[in-house]
Amino acid sequence: QVTLVESGGGLVQAGGSLRLSCAASTRTFSSYAMGWFRQAPGKEREFVAAISWSGGSTLYADSVKGRFPISRDNAKNMVYLRMNSLKPEDTAAYYCAAAPNIATLTGGGVAGWGQGTQVTVSS
Repeated sequence: QVTLVESGGGLVQAGGSLRLSCAASTRTFSSYAMGWFRQAPGKEREFVAAISWSGGSTLYADSVKGRFPISRDNAKNMVYLRMNSLKPEDTAAYYCAAAPNIATLTGGGVAGWGQGTQVTVSS
């Protein structure tokens, strides 16, 4: 089991940037693929980005590709989402997730979720 805690959300103007962080409490962090999902009010949770256990593979939703690079630091048990060129439609609660691999992460087999951090982008 893995416990995840997100931070870094906030209010930002369109075009601005934020960096989300996710701290994982597990002895086997480097064995997990990690990802970010988001959920806007009235909408279903959607996939944003994922990174393999080694950091060698990444996957992005088309809506954020080229704007939201995902990274991880296995020595610190951390995963990050750098959010650039933010748009009002990026407004959502952002959740960190862990799974054995990227395919499982995007396929609904999440092993653990964080509590979420709110990102609000004003126009």
